[in-house]
This record gives sequence, structure tokens and C-alpha cells, in this order.
Amino acid sequence: MTGTFQQFGSYHLLEKIATGGMAEVYRARAFGLAGFEKILVIKKVLPALARDDEFVRLFIDEAKIAVQLLHVNIVQIFDLGEVNGQYFMALEYVHGLDLSRLVERSRKTGDAFPIPLALFIVAEVLKALAFAHPRVGEDGKPLHIVHCDMSPQNILVSFAGEVKITDFGISRAAFQARSLHDVIRGKYAYMSPEQVEGQPLDGRSDLFSLGIVLWELLTGRRLFKAKTREETVQRVRRAQIPSLRSIRPEITPALEELVTTALARRVEERFGTAAEMLEELNVLMIREGHRATNNDLSAYVRSVVDSEPRRESSLEPSAVVVVAAEAVPPPRTQASPRVTLSALSQEWAGIATAAGAEIWEQSDGAMLACWVATDVKPALAKAVKTALALKQASQNAGYKLSAGVAPGVARIDGATARPAEGWELAGPFYLARWMMNLSAHRGRPLLTEVGARQVADEHKTVLLGKISILGNRFIHLYELG
Repeated sequence: MTGTFQQFGSYHLLEKIATGGMAEVYRARAFGLAGFEKILVIKKVLPALARDDEFVRLFIDEAKIAVQLLHVNIVQIFDLGEVNGQYFMALEYVHGLDLSRLVERSRKTGDAFPIPLALFIVAEVLKALAFAHPRVGEDGKPLHIVHCDMSPQNILVSFAGEVKITDFGISRAAFQARSLHDVIRGKYAYMSPEQVEGQPLDGRSDLFSLGIVLWELLTGRRLFKAKTREETVQRVRRAQIPSLRSIRPEITPALEELVTTALARRVEERFGTAAEMLEELNVLMIREGHRATNNDLSAYVRSVVDSEPRRESSLEPSAVVVVAAEAVPPPRTQASPRVTLSALSQEWAGIATAAGAEIWEQSDGAMLACWVATDVKPALAKAVKTALALKQASQNAGYKLSAGVAPGVARIDGATARPAEGWELAGPFYLARWMMNLSAHRGRPLLTEVGARQVADEHKTVLLGKISILGNRFIHLYELG
């Protein structure tokens, strides 16, 4: 996505993460009072599905249930709405990767997936299912919640070692909608026998699917996936499970029995509930010494990701200076602004580009401008002059400016003209936004101590104070003019 991000309702869409059979997924930013910002995920239902009345009805009904599932191991839904005929969900952003990608990258290392971590991941998923499956409505009646798509793509693992299930609601809506059978066909390899046969489902169907995930984690092989859809479905129906111990001898008989129970073809022969399976798994992990924590999983994820050659590491660091600016409308008791925020933003862009800046983000009344240079001092001088010019332009238009100027270093990818994913909330880019929010109450651009020293000969700066940023770490902030 370009620097001029896409406005979608009250959200700013920063970049497209993926496109699936049911939705487009974007990393986005939400705004609140006093400069509050939050990175989240917007999942937009594809236009073709938005015209499907059956799917829309199921999607809304299921999302209303899913939004109530507040649990540490379930991706939280913040919003459900419609913008210009496009239905969407706003969801929690998990900084990491899905289990499918983690397994794929792990396989490239040549080592088997660690048993303690495989069991830990499944235990975390079981906590979520044990919470969701028995939920009741306001009338006290069971909601009969079933995920219907417990595949590795819907199990997210963060760099902090968190494990979260995503797509509660949209998966079951898709499964129930007759028109979407072609969309879900790719997930047959993770369905239960009763699911592929179109029989009524309960939570034990999810346990079977999770059993497939665990079997594949432990073996590094696909359990039911075949070359054709028909053969895959037949394998699922037969539910013939190869011995785990014949593939990975260090697996104990007790662990093999647990997996086999989850993968029993007859529903009544499986674990009765997710809570029951979780209890059995916890006992086994303690008895066999399979200890693992979030920290262990975090370290493993980072080691696997870092083991891959990364193009970013070969990029030379560049000096950057960032100006984050936002126009603050006057109180209602004062005169209305003389121009619109859109017109003011256009004037800002002209000021910044004339000073040699690149506009990385822009919307009505907000802008992120960046100077990429080999020498930070002249770039910083231009940025400070730009901030002061933005202040004057804002005042002339009847607005108050909040702005932050932050010098720093970043590795810019020539192909994208941006740093690596997540740059918006890192380094000088985050610091500039943070100072912008802080300056909103005083109406003067803020500058770091390093920046203030660089421009001291040309511009008057006033020490605002020593501000705590991380525990016992502090920075000195200065006001311009």
C-alpha cells in the first residue's frame, strides 16, 4: 500500500495482509480521544459474498456471538459493521505468524518440531475451546458454539509466545452457507468425519480437527491431505491414523493414546469436552516432563524466524527525520476554521514536499512526512522549518497544530521504499507520533534533545521537561519557537 493510506469508515487501512476465499485482510489503525491510536486488523467480506443474503445473515448472527468470546486465547473482535455495502470485522492484531507458516519455517531448519512446544500450543487452543464451547446466551440456553475450521491457518502464534484462535464466527457462517461449499473445500483435510458428511456438529468435531493439527505437529507430515478433494474426503471418512511412534519413536504410548482418542472416528469415543482433553494433556505433560511456557515458545518462534535469510539485514541503515502532524479543530465556542481539513492537508503536503520530504501517510488533517538522507543535520533543519511552516499554515486556517519531530535511523527497503512490517510503531516513526500526541495541549511542535542540539544555532528551543518512556528510561523534550 502506498503512503497515502486508504480510509475505510473510521479506520485507516495501512496494508493488505492477505486475501482469502471469504475476506480481504488489512492491517489498520484506529483512532480515539487525545491522539489515541491502536493497530488492529480489518477483515472485509469479499464483495461477491456481501451480495449473498444467506451468508450475510449467517455472518452477522455468528459475529454477534463471537464478539462475546473474551478470552486470552481467542482473537478479540472489536467491531462489526458495514461501510458502503462492505461488511467487515475489526479484530485484535497479533504480531507474529500463523501455525501453518511457523511449521513451514520450522521444517526448513531440518529439526522436528519440539514435543513440549507442540503440546503447549495445543493446550492453549484447548483453553480457548473449553471457554467457547459451553457458552450460553442471555436466556441461559446453550449457544452450541463450534469453530468449524480448526486448521493451522486459524491458530496464531505471536512473537511474545501467545497462542490465539481466530475466525470464530466467519468460519461457521461459511460452513453453513450452501453457496460457499467451494470456498471451504480446501479445508477438508482438517475436518471431522461428521463434518464432511454434513451431519450435526458439536464441540467434539473441533477436538478431532485439533487432533489432526497435533498429529501433524508431532510428525511433520500431513495426515489426510491427498492429491484430490475426493481422496482427501475419503481419508477423513475412514479416519485411519498411522502410528505416531512408528514415525517418531521418542513419542510415548501415553501421548500416542491421547492423540488417537482425539482422532477417534466415532464421536462418542473421543474426549467428551475440550476441558476433559485439556486435563488429560496437562497430566501427561507434567508426568512426562514436557515443560514449556510462553517465553519458551517466544524464543522458538524468534529463533526460527531469525534463522531465515532476511533481506532487511542486508540493507544499509539510513538517517531519517520524521515529522508527524495533526490539525486540532478549535473549540465550539471559537470561530469555525476558515478552510476544510482536506484543503489544509493539501497545503501541508505542498510545504513538506517543497522541503524535500516524502509523504508516507496522509489523511484529512493528519500527515507523516519523512526525510531519508545520508546526513541528518541538514535533513533535520528542513524538518524543523517544515514543522514551523505547518504551524503557521494551521493557525492561518483556524486550527491548532500538534506535531513531533524525531531524527533516527531505519533500514529502508528499496523495493517498497519503507522499512520492514511494523515500522509505524517503531523507532523515530513511533516517537514522532508520540510527541505529536503530547504536543496537542500546547500547540507547539516537540523535538528530541538530539534534534534540539542540532538546530540550536538557527531555532529557539525551550526545554519542556524530562519524560519517562520505559520504566527508568527518560528523554528530554524541547518545544520549538
